[in-house]
Amino acid sequence: MSDGNTGSTGEIQLDNGVFRVTRWTIQPNGVIPMHRHEYEYVVIPMVTDAMHVRNSDGTSIVADLEAGVSYTRAAGSEHEVSNPDGTDDIVFVEVERL
Repeated sequence: MSDGNTGSTGEIQLDNGVFRVTRWTIQPNGVIPMHRHEYEYVVIPMVTDAMHVRNSDGTSIVADLEAGVSYTRAAGSEHEVSNPDGTDDIVFVEVERL
């Protein structure tokens, strides 16, 4: 899966009807455009870095990632994720419970 000229790509590694596992890469100055998560999900960072998250309500945060330290979010999360200040790719694996 490619997001065109956004500087981000998603590679579905598994989709068995129970879980969908996607490896995401956000290049420096890249973005995963605004999207809504239909399912509860877990993120497993593959790098230690910081990414920017802009929520649909206009609020934003800097999310500090630590390689191998997972976190979860509820279904219905709606946001844009970007790497505006990065010099390296941000890489994480997203596991959705379908």
